[in-house]
Amino acid sequence: MTDDIRLDADELVAAARGVDGLQDFGDDSYREPLERLLWSLEHEADLNAIGRPAMYQRMLDILSTRLRVQEWLRRHPEIRDEEIVAPLVIVGLPRTGTTMLHRTIAADRRMYAPLWYETRYPCPDLDWDFTAAGDRRIADGKAEVKMMIDSNPDLLSVHPLDAMEPDEDIMLLEQSFYSFNIQALANVPSFDSWVEAQDHTIGYEYLKLLLQFLQWQKKRSGQQGERWALKAPHHLHYMDLVFKVFPDARVVQSHRDPVETIPSLASMIANVWMVYSDSADPVAVGEQWARKFARGLQHTLEVRQQVGEDRFLDLWFKDTVSQPLVEIARVYDFLGMDLTPDASTEMARWQDFNRRELRPAHAYTLEQFGFTEAGLKAQFRGYREAFITP
Repeated sequence: MTDDIRLDADELVAAARGVDGLQDFGDDSYREPLERLLWSLEHEADLNAIGRPAMYQRMLDILSTRLRVQEWLRRHPEIRDEEIVAPLVIVGLPRTGTTMLHRTIAADRRMYAPLWYETRYPCPDLDWDFTAAGDRRIADGKAEVKMMIDSNPDLLSVHPLDAMEPDEDIMLLEQSFYSFNIQALANVPSFDSWVEAQDHTIGYEYLKLLLQFLQWQKKRSGQQGERWALKAPHHLHYMDLVFKVFPDARVVQSHRDPVETIPSLASMIANVWMVYSDSADPVAVGEQWARKFARGLQHTLEVRQQVGEDRFLDLWFKDTVSQPLVEIARVYDFLGMDLTPDASTEMARWQDFNRRELRPAHAYTLEQFGFTEAGLKAQFRGYREAFITP
């Protein structure tokens, strides 16, 4: 019975400590956001028979992961010595080609990239042997992706979900509870309002630690990269913290008219909400996420003025789609890296096997989400004037 599943902080903390018998969470910075999030999930999200156990398990996974990370750090303090050198950070509104750009670049073996299962489960079992065959996270990741697609097959028309492909590091930020990722899964307005008002430095510092840990894991597994290729539209909201925590970051920003992207984003999130709740409101999705990204884009515009335009490279969706390898060559010039023949070959191969037409068409209307064209143009006026209408 799903009604027997209690979203209670004390019970979840105790259950997490029982997974591996570990006690040390490192610090208690997780506790207040956890309690506030659980309250919203309990009282606002209207979780269904899938959503309640899924959210309980997600919270348990995050807490048990945090304990396991601390144990790995105790056993291998050298993890903290890993250097995250000049990461490539791809940002832009969702639906602007960032996933395709990220995954194509990640085909270059010189790039580290977080795979979906690694972002969902960044910490392996304590007895992991550093082989794929011995990594339980892969099977768990594949099972969760299958559950999501089986629950709502329309998700594949919106986002190419694959546990083994590079994906957004926002799920690494979620490990600290300082992210907007859970809001993409369920309607938790009270938590959303609280977390938006907080300083997210804690989250970005934990993101860096998890990247150090993943880099250490990848090296132990035989991978040798030069830098990270990261991607998350979420970073638009906290671009100041990207540069605070990763001072030598190089940012590629992808552009497309919000009139086209925001309704598509709302469709994606509404489809996910429907997996976990039977009362997902598409108009609530539209209001929440249009507001978020209007603010995020304005924030990034202001940070660009502060840190200098030379830290950013601008790409446009239509160019990324029509001539991806040409645009990627611009990215490599921006990074000061050679686009080697081997990397170009791997990227072309990835492009051939992942053509957009191989996935179902994505259908939606503005009206579904309470949008009008005029309203979106007004809401995103500053960004559109800077990058779309000139």
